Parts: sequence; structure tokens; C-alpha cells
Amino acid sequence: MPTGGTRFLALLGAITAMLLALPASASAGSADIAALQVAMGAIGLYPHPVDGISGPWTQGAVRTFQSQHGLTVDGIAGAQTRAALGRRGKPNLGARPMREGKRGWDVAALQYLLHERGFEPGGFDGGFGPNTQNAVRRYQTAAGLQTDGVAGAGTLHALQGGPLVTAAPTGSPVHFFRPVPGPVGDGFGWIPPGRWHTGLDFPEPMGTPIHAGGVGVVSFAGYNTGGYGNLIVISHRLGFESWYAHQSRIATSVGAHVVGGQTIGYVGSTGHSTGPHLHFEVRHFGTPVDPTPYLLGYRSAGRAHASGRRRKCRPNADARGRGADPLTARLDRCP
Repeated sequence: MPTGGTRFLALLGAITAMLLALPASASAGSADIAALQVAMGAIGLYPHPVDGISGPWTQGAVRTFQSQHGLTVDGIAGAQTRAALGRRGKPNLGARPMREGKRGWDVAALQYLLHERGFEPGGFDGGFGPNTQNAVRRYQTAAGLQTDGVAGAGTLHALQGGPLVTAAPTGSPVHFFRPVPGPVGDGFGWIPPGRWHTGLDFPEPMGTPIHAGGVGVVSFAGYNTGGYGNLIVISHRLGFESWYAHQSRIATSVGAHVVGGQTIGYVGSTGHSTGPHLHFEVRHFGTPVDPTPYLLGYRSAGRAHASGRRRKCRPNADARGRGADPLTARLDRCP
């Protein structure tokens, strides 16, 4: 008969497996899923970009690996699958300080976190070489940490949930195409009669095609219970996401790779909406930001902040809980 400790360990393993099997949230992706993709890629089962999103390609690679090793074929990277991966499946992120010469699951996860924060480690291979060390040093300097090139607890805490380190919008290398051709109605910020608005509204006829703002991976495609209605979230590079709300019909699925201008859905009035329009958001590490500086061919008419008030959203919302979860995120709220 299993003891209390055995039951606890079994439950912990099951929860870990479930988390690894879940689709990515509205964050740029999961560091553990990225580490899994790196491991699968190293053995030739995942010849796709590392994006931290558990889509069909990732789950298919895991199933193939499990079949090859006589494991239960469920597509979930649980304890047995991680063990069968050997050094590529361990140790967990945060289990040790990482420095030059280290290899493993945690290093691959670290490389993904650095990439998501805009500090490129020179690729994802699970090996802590000079490029990864340089990326760690650059991040530590930017974040005001001790610059020793060692990814210890303090550096990981900052990467996962500390102050956001990013370039100003005017210097951003990320830009988006307009998702629909029409003019902008309500802008970003405080709008009459004192309502906070986290995106741009494009009034368009019902059924107007909605186009992806740029290259990325669909991380959510479904119904949001917090007012967005039929919602698509696309994860882009450097921690950016684009959100497309109130759709009448969704024309893509989670895990799909999209390019700018590709039709992903159609204008509607689902969720908290008074008429057909597209509510378009840009989020950076989970926090809504003004899309205007990132939109190609569009400049603000100055209406977005007419009340003069300012509202500061918490940075790194994706690392601080479920406030940025696209299933439950509340329309026009900071996470």
C-alpha cells in the first residue's frame, strides 16, 4: 500500500506531466516546453523552430520517442520520458547554478528565457557555452545584477518574474501590419467617459477577414470568458504577442505558424461588444502596451489619452500568475 510520501510524489509527477502537456498560455511560451523541444531536436525528432508551445509537432515527437523506448505513448513528457532522455531530460530549471560547461534541460530552458527577454544566446542546444555566458552577462548588466556570467537563483528570479528589461518602443525591431484595412475607432489608454482601453478598436462589417500582424505561432484560439469573446493570440519574437478579439469565426488553430497578412479569422461581435469590430492588442511579456508605435503606416491622432490620466500595468505579467491567461483574461484590465 503506498505511503503518504509516495502518493505525494506520484501526484507531483502527474501535475508536472499535465503542465507540460497543456497548450501554452498567452505568454511567449514555456521554458520547459522549449527545453523539451531542444531535447527532441537533438535526437532528430523535432526539426522545427523552438517556440515553447506544445503543439502537434511537439506532442508527435514525444509520442515517437515514447514508442521507440517502450514507454506509454501519451505525448506527455512525464517523469519516465524525462528519465529516458538521459542528461537531456535533467536537471530541472533552478536545481543548480548554471555556468560555462554545464549541459542539460535547465540550460536549454535558460537559453529560451534569455531569448524571450531579447538577449540572444546564439541558439538553443542545451549547452552553456561562450554565447550563452555572454547573453547571461548582458542580461545581468541590464537588470542591475552582479555580472558574473553565472545563472544562479537571482538571475533566474529576475528572468522569470523580476523587473522587465526591454527596449523602448521607438527602438523596437518588432512591427505589425494592420490586421484590418479600416480606420481606428477607440485608441489605447483612457477614453471617454473615463474607460480604460487596452488595445485599438477597428470598426468593420461583420465577416471582414482579420489578418495576422506578423510572423508567429498561434498560442490560443478559442472563446475567452472575460469579455474578449472568440479570441486568437499569436506569439511573436522578443516576448511580443498580438491579440485579436470579438471574432465571429476563428480560421486557425493552436500551434499554427502564421505570417503577416494571413487570414486568421473574421470580424464579429462576440464577448463584451456593442457591435461588429476588431479589438486588437499588443502585449509585451504579458502586459498590454500601446500598439500605435508598432503598427506600420499608422500614427496616433492623440485621442488615446484625452483624459490626461495614466495607468501603469505591472511588467512581466506572464510570469506572475494567470492574469494573462487568454482563456480567462478580462477585457480592458491590466493582468
